Amino acid sequence: MKLRVLSIGAVLAGGALIAGVVHYPGRAAAQTNLLLASTPIQHVVVLMQENHAFDSELGYWCNTQPGRCTGMPATVKLSNGATITPGTTPDIVPSVDHSIYGQTAAIDGGKMDGWWKVDGCGPTTGYSCVSGYQPSAVPNLVSLAKTYAIGNDVFTLHDAPSWGGHLDEVAATTDGFTGTNPVTSTHTAGPGWGCDSFRVAQMLPVNGKLIPNQPSCVPDFALSQPNGGAWEPTLAKHVPTIMDEMDTARVSWKIYAQTVANASKGAYVWSACPSFADCLYTSQVNKLVLSSQFFTDASAGTLPAVSFIMPAGAGDSAYSQHNGTSNAAGDNWIGKIATAALTGPEASSTVLIVSYDDCGCFYDSVPPPLAPDGRQMGPRVPFIVAGSYVKPGYTDNTATSNTGSILAFIEWVFGLPALTANDAQAYNLSGYFNFTQPAVAAPKMTSQHLPAWKYKVSKSTATDGT
Repeated sequence: MKLRVLSIGAVLAGGALIAGVVHYPGRAAAQTNLLLASTPIQHVVVLMQENHAFDSELGYWCNTQPGRCTGMPATVKLSNGATITPGTTPDIVPSVDHSIYGQTAAIDGGKMDGWWKVDGCGPTTGYSCVSGYQPSAVPNLVSLAKTYAIGNDVFTLHDAPSWGGHLDEVAATTDGFTGTNPVTSTHTAGPGWGCDSFRVAQMLPVNGKLIPNQPSCVPDFALSQPNGGAWEPTLAKHVPTIMDEMDTARVSWKIYAQTVANASKGAYVWSACPSFADCLYTSQVNKLVLSSQFFTDASAGTLPAVSFIMPAGAGDSAYSQHNGTSNAAGDNWIGKIATAALTGPEASSTVLIVSYDDCGCFYDSVPPPLAPDGRQMGPRVPFIVAGSYVKPGYTDNTATSNTGSILAFIEWVFGLPALTANDAQAYNLSGYFNFTQPAVAAPKMTSQHLPAWKYKVSKSTATDGT
């Protein structure tokens, strides 16, 4: 088996602290401790599901595992004076607002009692978002959590919906955008949310001054494209991505999602690449392939070093667990991905990370901290790390962001510099591993039998993408 040895220079690159912001413990020390360790990790697989908080998917399971993780409380007191008993979420995921406004209202300055203000979760809905799935409803997610390692205090990097979450996933920043999903402009809309969408997105204020909406595109003015690839002049700046760093270091990668050729078929919004001009308008776009291709590559032993998977291509959005879809169908998908990654010919050198791009916005009890860039993190989300050398049945209580730590982990494994303060100060997950332990056997995944209609996505859900 080929072993990867990390250099001091690669580990420390981009690790400086920024004064005045929260430093999340664990990364610098952990990197030093494992600095010269040999690791068998050759493949990192990241599965990013849609729209669920930690308590939504794993809260009730945690309640059956004393001391393992912070689970769903018996009662929740809201700021309107109501004290309610959390319910059981129906399989078809309820429609709940998860905009920045909704997440901010729910968090309520850290009191976590504003959920009744969230559209779709008021008293008339029976506080539908203050609920979760029973362990029997998510057998594959629970099996992975039970067998491998979970992060007990992992939050979304910013309190933004899906567009912001997917920007953060590959760039550790929303590049001056708030992360709110793009909206139509005066131009006829194109597919998706990115540089080819002819949409605009909200910007963060600068020195207290509001900035008008700008094209929803991270430009690259080094390209031979007008406006750096944006559809009209833009105030947005170029920022590099983890794909750029991997290309420079000759680390192979693919995004398994929805391709440009199939952009009109929905869920292209989650593909990440089209939001960056230097991905959409360069040869990088050839590494954006259909999500179903992952199973072919895994079974053939031809996985790239890094795989980003979004349930987006070839009808796979039915597996996303997005509001309006079947949560059980998504759990079946998680099981299928896990089987392919953890039992294929490259299983011994593969690490699978399963997380969610935003809260959805379903209840969670743990107040999120501020991100290293000073912005508000979003609610806690499920975060599972699986692989042969992951500590079995382990819980890590380090407070960190899901996308920041995913990038920090990739950077640690492959010796890449940090992109921003958000991944430089994120926990690199090294504490999840014991490379001298006997290999952990992958659990057998299951498939819940579902009626055919639960694998179909309505047109409104397919084009929602939030």
